[in-house]
Amino acid sequence: MKIFWNRTLHRFCSTKYFSTHATESISKYPRRIFSGIQPTGAIHLGNYLGAIAQWVKLQNEGENIILSIADLHSMTLPHDPKKLRTNILEMTATLLGCGIDPTKTVLFQQSTVPEHTQISWCLGCICTMPRLSHLPQYKEKSKDLKDIPLGLFIYPVLQAADILTYKATHVPVGEDQVQQIQLSQELARMFNSRFGDTFPIPHAIITGSEYARLRSLRDPAKKMSKSDPDPKSRICITDKPEDIVRNIKKAVTDFTSQVTFDPEERPGVSNLISIHSFVTNEPVDKICRDVQNFNTGQYKLIVADAVVEYLRPIQERISHYLSDERHLLEVLKNGQEEASEISSKHWEEVQHKLGLKFKIRKQEKIKTHG
Repeated sequence: MKIFWNRTLHRFCSTKYFSTHATESISKYPRRIFSGIQPTGAIHLGNYLGAIAQWVKLQNEGENIILSIADLHSMTLPHDPKKLRTNILEMTATLLGCGIDPTKTVLFQQSTVPEHTQISWCLGCICTMPRLSHLPQYKEKSKDLKDIPLGLFIYPVLQAADILTYKATHVPVGEDQVQQIQLSQELARMFNSRFGDTFPIPHAIITGSEYARLRSLRDPAKKMSKSDPDPKSRICITDKPEDIVRNIKKAVTDFTSQVTFDPEERPGVSNLISIHSFVTNEPVDKICRDVQNFNTGQYKLIVADAVVEYLRPIQERISHYLSDERHLLEVLKNGQEEASEISSKHWEEVQHKLGLKFKIRKQEKIKTHG
């Protein structure tokens, strides 16, 4: 996978470091990056470039990364247990196929490390209901629900625990996701203020704005999303070639046949050019010059062919890993052991700070006379 990424990462995976409280020093804590991904279905091209590519790049730069397959978060809404088990293994194979190296990155299944839920409970005891009810994620996910599961309401606390359990100093997020770690920052400050310095204040690593250019194929006014009920709205990295071709052929464009890049006036065609640029590592201007004699219908086929070829080696690696379930389970087990070694030490510290753990003092021997 490292060979495959060399060509594209330099241009499309550049990062800038951002903090809402940049004056707070985290130099006393070793630099550690944490991120997670829910096993809730296939990864689309936007996820791949905006998240997984970011992790691979940081990994290959020698960063200390802990990566969680967040299965507990995928239970906040009704789920099929059998499907969840399948999704966990498929996500593991996908991450490995995309370049995550378990000898360089700690890759594990969230629910196998109990410190996540233990520290989540402790953080939940200092968080307030009004604070959680104002979170935009909760409002968005609960707007169509009559009965709201408690897990959906408190999952941001578990999200904060995921980060703080490892004393992570940085979390990769998109520009529209910065608010998701703000609660983690607040809870870290509250805990430190009440019980003594324990957690670093996690900072966000903001991915480049290029990823925001990937839009829905059916509605280019929206971002490409795996939650869109229309499967033709996205390109998943495990899609069959014929499905990729079909989805791109049906992509919404406009009535102008010429291929030009204008995201404001021609978002549909511009989205296809962006996708083409990502998978070929060619500048947008060059692409437009090269295809100036093609109409949009013909151009869609060019884009489809480029995407199919780009994803082919990734799909082959994913299929290889999926054929060896024992290896996938071994990767997760090894990752769990590495994660637990770190989290257990931090949990013990939290227990002492909260008065949950006693320090046993050695009794002095009483000398007797007589």
